[in-house]
Amino acid sequence: MATPAPAGRPLDPVQVDLSTRLATLRLPDPVLTASGCAAAGRELAPFLDLAAIGGVVTKSIMLEPRSGRPTPRMAETPSGMLNSIGLQGPGVEAFVAKDLRWLREHGVRTIVSIAGGSTQEYQRLAQRLRHEPGIAAIEVNISCPNVESRGQVFACDPFSAAQVVQVVRRHTAPDVPVLAKLSPDVTDIVAIARSVREAGADGLSMINTLLGMVIDPDTMRPLLGGMTGGLSGPAIRPVAVRAVWQVHAAYPDLPILGMGGIRTGRDAFEFLLAGASAVSVGTAVFNDPSALARISAELRGLLAARGIARLSDVVGLGHVQQARHVAAQAARRAAQEEALA
Repeated sequence: MATPAPAGRPLDPVQVDLSTRLATLRLPDPVLTASGCAAAGRELAPFLDLAAIGGVVTKSIMLEPRSGRPTPRMAETPSGMLNSIGLQGPGVEAFVAKDLRWLREHGVRTIVSIAGGSTQEYQRLAQRLRHEPGIAAIEVNISCPNVESRGQVFACDPFSAAQVVQVVRRHTAPDVPVLAKLSPDVTDIVAIARSVREAGADGLSMINTLLGMVIDPDTMRPLLGGMTGGLSGPAIRPVAVRAVWQVHAAYPDLPILGMGGIRTGRDAFEFLLAGASAVSVGTAVFNDPSALARISAELRGLLAARGIARLSDVVGLGHVQQARHVAAQAARRAAQEEALA
C-alpha cells in the first residue's frame, strides 16, 4: 500500500496560496502559456486576464524575420498534434516595437523565448533585449539546429547547450532569470541539465516537443511539408513528467517550468509533485482559449480538497512520498524477516 499524501482538513479554495517562484521570479499563479501556442499572448486576451495568470512565454524570437517551413505545417495525431511551423516570426525589432510593448502596457509578466542558429545569434538577441523593460525572464530555446555544427541541435549536446546558455547569461541583465529549454530527444536529459546549470542557467523549461512524423496513406509520403514536426499534447505528458522527475531528483534546488500535455489541474498537480515549480500550457489552448484560468482554478480546488494551503508545499513532494514508501516497505520486510528468524 502506498504511503498516503500529507493532507489536512479541506479548505475553502480562497485560502490556498498559489504563489510560486522560478529562481528570482515570483509568480502569483503557477500557470503560464507555453511558447509557440499563443504567439505573444494577445490572442488569448479576450478569454482571460493575462495579467492575472502566471505569465506569458512568447513564441521564440529570432534576430531576423523568418517565413518558417513549407505547408502543410500541422497534423493531428492520437492524443496530440504535430507542428512544423519552423519558428516563423517577425524578428526581434518588430517584436520589441509591437508585442513586447503591448505586453508591458497590459501589465503581463513576460518571459521572452529566444532562438538562433549560432551562438553569436543568441548573444546578439540577449544584448538587444538586455535593456528592454518589462522582461521577467529569458527562455533559451536551444532546440534549434546549430548551423556551426552540421545541423546538430544545441539541446542534444551538453557542450553546445552550455555554450549558448553561458553567452545568454553573460549578456542578460543580472536580475533577469535565464531558463534553458530542454529537448526530450536525448539519451540522458540529466546530463544536459547539468551542463546548462553549470553554464549559469537559473532554471529549466522542460520539455520541448518530441520529434515525430506522419505519413499520409493516400499520397504515401510525409504529410508535413517539412517532413518531421514537434509532437505535443497529452501523448507526451508521461515523457515530460519522467524528465522533470529525473532532473529534480538530481538537482532539487534547480527551478523547473514544466510542460507537456497539460489539460487539467490534475495534470498540473502531477508536474508539481514531480518537481516543477510552475507549469506552461500550450496545445490545450487551441480548443479551449481560457484553459489557463480553468486549470489554475482546478488546481486550487484540488489543493483545497486535500487541505494543502500552499502550492509551494507540494513542489517535489512526490519524491518525498516515494522515499517514505520505500522506507516503509523496507521496514516491513525487515520485520517479517525478524519474525521468521
